Amino acid sequence: MAASMDVGLKRELEAKVHAGERLTREDGIALYECDDLAWLGGLAHEVRTRKNGDVVHFNVNRHLNMTNVCTASCAYCSFQRKPGEKDAYTMRIEEAVRLAKAMEHENLTELHIVNGLHPTLPWRYYPRSLKALKEALPDVSLKAFTATEIHHFETISGLSASEILDELIEAGLESLTGGGAEIFDWEVRQHIVDHRTHWEDWSRIHRLAHEKGLKTPSTMLYGHIEEPRHRVDHVLRLRELQDETGGFQVFIPLRYQHDFVDMQDGKVRNKLQARTTMATGAEALKTFAVSRLLFDNVPHVKCFWVMHGLQTTQLALQHGADDMDGSVVEYKITHDADNYGTPNKLTREDLLELIRDAGFRPIERNTRYEAIREYPGPDPERRESPQPMRL
Repeated sequence: MAASMDVGLKRELEAKVHAGERLTREDGIALYECDDLAWLGGLAHEVRTRKNGDVVHFNVNRHLNMTNVCTASCAYCSFQRKPGEKDAYTMRIEEAVRLAKAMEHENLTELHIVNGLHPTLPWRYYPRSLKALKEALPDVSLKAFTATEIHHFETISGLSASEILDELIEAGLESLTGGGAEIFDWEVRQHIVDHRTHWEDWSRIHRLAHEKGLKTPSTMLYGHIEEPRHRVDHVLRLRELQDETGGFQVFIPLRYQHDFVDMQDGKVRNKLQARTTMATGAEALKTFAVSRLLFDNVPHVKCFWVMHGLQTTQLALQHGADDMDGSVVEYKITHDADNYGTPNKLTREDLLELIRDAGFRPIERNTRYEAIREYPGPDPERRESPQPMRL
C-alpha cells in the first residue's frame, strides 16, 4: 500500500533527479510506494521538460488489424478469435488496401498494423500485404507487427528473424510495433500470456531490428495481476537493452482493460476479469511518472489515449508523458474489450485542442519522431489559458 515517503529519502531522490543521476531498482520501488502524486508528477515533469520542453507530439495514423484469428488465448485479450467463430475475420490484401486508402484524404502519415497469430495464413501474405499497402500509400509509414508476430513468422516460414526482417523492410516496413511485451517477469507472465514469445525472444527480435536501423517502440501492460516491483523490473530490462542498442524511441504504458461484454456474441473472453480491477487514474499517473523517471535513456513517453481516456491523458502530460499518439480510428484491440467512453477517432483538430487545453505546444511528427509541422501553443492573451506545470 502507498505510504508517506521518508523526508530524507525524498530529498535524496530529488537530488538524483536534479543531477540527472540514474535511479536504481530500489528507487523505483520506493517511488511506487509513495502516496505524494503531486511530488512524483513534479519530478517526472522536470525530466520530460528537460528532454522535450513544452512540446506534446502526435501523429495522424490508422490502426489496421488484418485478422483477429489467433492460435493464442492470452488471459487478458478480448480481441482474439478462433477459426470458425462468428466474428472471426481475415482480410484479403485488397480489402486492407481499400480500408487504408479510405483515410488518405486526412493526410495520414502512419499505418499501425497488428494481427492475431493466424494458424494457416502463409508467411508470404505478410510481405505482400506491406508491399501492396506501400504501393497504394507511398508516403505513409508502415509500423507493423509485434515481436510475437515476427517469432510466429519464424515458425511458419522456416526463416530466421533476421531474414524475415530483411524481407519486410524491403517490402516497406519502417518500424515494428511494441506489443507482445505485457509484463516480462515470468512470475506474472506465465498467468497472462499464451504464446511462446517471452523476454528472451522479444528482446532478441527488437535487438535485430535496431541493428538493421529500425527504431521501435517499447510497451508495458499494467494494472492487472502484477505488482509495482514487476513494473520496475520490466522498465529496467528495457533500459538495459536501450543502453546496448539505442533503438527505442518511446515507452508506452498500456492500461489493462476489463471486458464489458459489448461484443456481438456477448462472450467475456478476459480470463483475469474476475480477480482484477482496472488501474485508477491516480495509479495510471503514478505509472507514467515512475516510468519517466526510471527510463532515462528513452526520449519519449506516450500516453495512448484510447486506453486511458482523454482527461487522464491530458493529466499524464503533466506526469512525464510527451506524446498523445494519433488519430487512431477504430482501435479494435481495446474497443473489443472496453466500453468506458473513449471515441473511435480524434481528428487532427481534436488533438490540437486537447494538447493546447493541457497547456502545451503541439508538434505533428512522423513515425521516426521527426517534426512534420509545429503549431502554436495556448493563446497567452486568454486569462484562462493553461500553462504546463511549473518546475
